[in-house]
Amino acid sequence: MKIPTFQETYAILCDAQKQNPGPWIQHSIFTAQAARAIASHHPDLDPTNAYILGHLHDIGRQEGNAEMRHIFDGYHFLLERGYEDAARICLTHSFPIKDVNAIAGQWDCTEEELEFLEGFLAQIEYTPYDRLLQLADAVAVPNGFCLMEQRFVDVSIRHGFNEFTIPRWKAYMDIRIQFESVMGMSIYNVLPGVVENTFGFDRHPAMMEQARSLV
Repeated sequence: MKIPTFQETYAILCDAQKQNPGPWIQHSIFTAQAARAIASHHPDLDPTNAYILGHLHDIGRQEGNAEMRHIFDGYHFLLERGYEDAARICLTHSFPIKDVNAIAGQWDCTEEELEFLEGFLAQIEYTPYDRLLQLADAVAVPNGFCLMEQRFVDVSIRHGFNEFTIPRWKAYMDIRIQFESVMGMSIYNVLPGVVENTFGFDRHPAMMEQARSLV
């Protein structure tokens, strides 16, 4: 794959943190950990490659606070360095549905960029890595892993609902089911701390044990 080494990836993320610090850094780290954990139980995925792609999926946010513009900034940043496969993930991770209108947020880019993205999504077939990073992104928050539904609510509170919200949720759930059918287990089995981060019961052991039965 055309991706940086982990050492190069770490250096890129450290520089990005200096340039634009924020919770997106921790989200990227946990997305990487989720991608690696899931890939470790999938026959078609390499955990190290997954780990690198997870760290870089939001790298465009190093350019500053933005809405969907970050996917183009990340794409061009990595493509210019020859990391074509990592650059691709910057674009595909936000689209479980191949429709440029199916976003949670606002477009803050040019019409030419939107036209490029529309053509890009139309001509590619999603790989297992595309789907993996869509999945990992949907279960990672800045303080760890959570139920996918919690992430849905978090994103909707920040960005609101639109006609694509429910179809996006269903698409993410379909991806989870597809991965679990290959893995032979729930993805949450390989993501530690889901109960604690989802229910906030880490300081109440009895309540936490009761909540575990729901996962």
